[in-house]
Amino acid sequence: MQDKRIMDEMLEKSRAAQKAIEAYTQEQVDELCRVIGKTVYDNAEELARMAVEETGMGLYEDKVKKNLGKSRIIWNDIKGGKSVGIIRRIPEEGIVEVAKPIGVIGCITPVTNPIVTPMCNAMFAVKGRNSAIICPHPSAKKCSAETVRRINENLAKAGAPEGLVQCIEEPTLELSSMTMQMCDMCISTGGAAMVRTAYSSGKPAFGVGPGNVQCLIDRDADLAQAIPKIITGRCFDNGIICSGEQSVILPEEMLDDALEVFAANGAYYISEKDEVDAVRRILFPSGQMNKNLVGRSAADVAEATGVEVPEGTRMLLVRAAGCGYKAVLNEEGGRAAELIRQAGYAADDDLAKEKMAPVQALYLYNEWEQALAIAKANMELQGNGHSVAIHSGNEVNIEKAALVLHASRFVVNQACSTNAGGSFVNGLAPSTTLGCGSWGGNNISENLSWRHLFNVSRIAYEKPDAVQPSDEEIWK
Repeated sequence: MQDKRIMDEMLEKSRAAQKAIEAYTQEQVDELCRVIGKTVYDNAEELARMAVEETGMGLYEDKVKKNLGKSRIIWNDIKGGKSVGIIRRIPEEGIVEVAKPIGVIGCITPVTNPIVTPMCNAMFAVKGRNSAIICPHPSAKKCSAETVRRINENLAKAGAPEGLVQCIEEPTLELSSMTMQMCDMCISTGGAAMVRTAYSSGKPAFGVGPGNVQCLIDRDADLAQAIPKIITGRCFDNGIICSGEQSVILPEEMLDDALEVFAANGAYYISEKDEVDAVRRILFPSGQMNKNLVGRSAADVAEATGVEVPEGTRMLLVRAAGCGYKAVLNEEGGRAAELIRQAGYAADDDLAKEKMAPVQALYLYNEWEQALAIAKANMELQGNGHSVAIHSGNEVNIEKAALVLHASRFVVNQACSTNAGGSFVNGLAPSTTLGCGSWGGNNISENLSWRHLFNVSRIAYEKPDAVQPSDEEIWK
């Protein structure tokens, strides 16, 4: 009853605030979005420190970069975009599009992104003239609530109605469920259980899928350029980013040269069977990621496994013994399984899964089709629909990968972890919620953006000069 009373009160405030901004102009709406983003930008360092101290995950320096970077790029994408009134005219089709608010957006936010995800969700919601209720992960409730408190201080100065963006300060599973069931739409940027709950809430919902990014290095790649990006992607925020590179798949003849570059950039190579087994056993007790090592440093992981590494080691590069082999055994024709056997991999290996720490699995291949088969098997095991990183200048191979692998994003010659969610160097929508399509159990196979958070009415005039074709013309 207490939870129901809390939610009823929050919803009442939220609906009143949403109705108040429904009459806002585009300029007024955009100013509120700017205020939300600028608050996180201006408080990036302090909020990052609070997040690390409360959650025990990730790196302060990277969280600062994330707070600064996401606030900048999301505001840059939002400003000037049409989300109020008539947003588009298509005269040749006789169509005029009119944007309408959805209402109250319920936002389930994760422990891994407790600052930028509430910010992002709030900016997207307000852009569509909606209100937002943030339900943070219990392990990040203080820093998320403080983020929303500071946002509201500045929104009030900008003249926004009270209750436009709210945060549940003592989140529970029941309150999370109520958020999804009682709001008009839900964004669930959390674990698989929360995403399933969102989809079964009876309300429209956007969710995410698990990450397990496969990183393919082509023969024409410049290792000195590619490998530092790969390490940066894997190590960013101590490996808790869902779009971080999990496995690197490398031409066999390039191994020695690649290992030199990996070592020069702070990666420690583990290939002895007993050490590989130790890493696997400690990272995946009972086949599940060790929660005590999520977001911990490479040195912490090495210490837990008993592997001695040099001071300054940023990442553990582990020679995997197998891939997600069983996942492709029943594939029609068996071609992927045969290619994997030819590459020397057969048994399933937990190292093929998502590793939420600075640990990366290494695979070798002889032909591009083998690289794709390994990536496909690992993604079928975990992470289908998310993202693939490719370092290549060969458009034929890049597009072949896109035709074969079930990923929503193929990030080329970039650090995937920091660019799959949109950046100034690519055209992906800036976001903290990365849809994974039906492969990952989601309803969109793109980055969630502000463009998803308003309804559109369409006025349909007769097309100018429209001519109905004859039956003969239609069926010929």
